[in-house]
Amino acid sequence: MNLLPTLADIEAAAQVVYREFPPTPQYRWAMLSQRLGADCWVKHENHTPVGAFKIRGGLTFFDALARRGELPRAVVSATRGNHGQSIGWAARTHGVACTIVVPRGNSVEKNAAMRALGVELIEHGDDFTESSDHAARLAPERGALRVPSFHPDLVSGVATYWWELLRAVPQLQVAYVPIGLGSSACAAIAAKRALNHPARIVGVVSAHATTYADSIAAGRVVEAPANTRIADGMAVRRADPAALSVLMHGLDHVVHVSDDEVEAAMRALYVDTHNVAEGAGAAALAAALQERAQLRGQAVGIALTGANVDAAAFARVLQNK
Repeated sequence: MNLLPTLADIEAAAQVVYREFPPTPQYRWAMLSQRLGADCWVKHENHTPVGAFKIRGGLTFFDALARRGELPRAVVSATRGNHGQSIGWAARTHGVACTIVVPRGNSVEKNAAMRALGVELIEHGDDFTESSDHAARLAPERGALRVPSFHPDLVSGVATYWWELLRAVPQLQVAYVPIGLGSSACAAIAAKRALNHPARIVGVVSAHATTYADSIAAGRVVEAPANTRIADGMAVRRADPAALSVLMHGLDHVVHVSDDEVEAAMRALYVDTHNVAEGAGAAALAAALQERAQLRGQAVGIALTGANVDAAAFARVLQNK
């Protein structure tokens, strides 16, 4: 299978996604546009049934297994939360047992959301990479399929939200997308190519988790510490080689955003739109605000990729403490 989906692949994936929920909205928010000095369009992936874009990939991954007659009795995966909810949701839909590994100290509310979907949750490791390595060892021990966090069948589903946005806003000139393990950024590139859309795709990494920026610069996977306090969805220590090969050639450039900038963007999204964004979900806006001088007067797309932030953490951000 090719790494990036074609237009036909994305259109087929959309039909799978729409069995569970309709297209999410994209709005041009007046106050955000005023703040940015540009027409600011927000793609609201915080409006999915799990509050994040990842569910799209889980649905298409399991649908592909079912169509090939390869549905396992059990799956194992690793996450900081949103991928785990996605896999938990899709596994439940197909009657497959699901175990998810998370690092110690993971979001309390993301953990609770996964358990509510019937997931068996295992806490192991101090970061996502350690959890992912443990999931890789655990799957064969249990006779389960290991579901990776990056895979072409996941990207096909995730690309549907970019397909929705780029079709809805044909005048879009630039779009910002946060990079965790890379599925959303690769999906943006896939949708742009499939639609022959002119928008530039800008990747966003946490300044405290720079593996993708470092790896793109080096042309190979370079591990880097993942120490962000707020953007847990971007806290990846080791880039995925397949994702890296796409991003190296498909991104216009990469922006580093600090935790302080991300928290400021979370506050801005709440004040200007009254939508909640988790740290990674606000990173795209943080990057656009950093670059607003060169964006003046343009049509800018922002991926609000998720809203799953613990209440106590969000309260602290709003209080600017």
